[in-house]
Amino acid sequence: MTLTFNELRKIKNRLPHGAIRRIANNLNMNEETVRNYFGGTNYREGETIGIHYEQGPDGGIVTIDDTTILDIAIKMTEETQSKN
Repeated sequence: MTLTFNELRKIKNRLPHGAIRRIANNLNMNEETVRNYFGGTNYREGETIGIHYEQGPDGGIVTIDDTTILDIAIKMTEETQSKN
């Protein structure tokens, strides 16, 4: 899957409070790894997994090999929007 960095950040910004922790717990991974997936850069505490960044317009291009985190995030934002 390919999208712009700004599109990825919009998804992250729509997540409800505590979503990063819930995603990390659900996938049994470090919270910083989930934050790094959405553009964070704390590689001392977390890893980078299944995502590649290329500089360019609109924040650059993001290529995602494994959409598991993204799929969960989109589902969480949809659930939050349907409750509001």
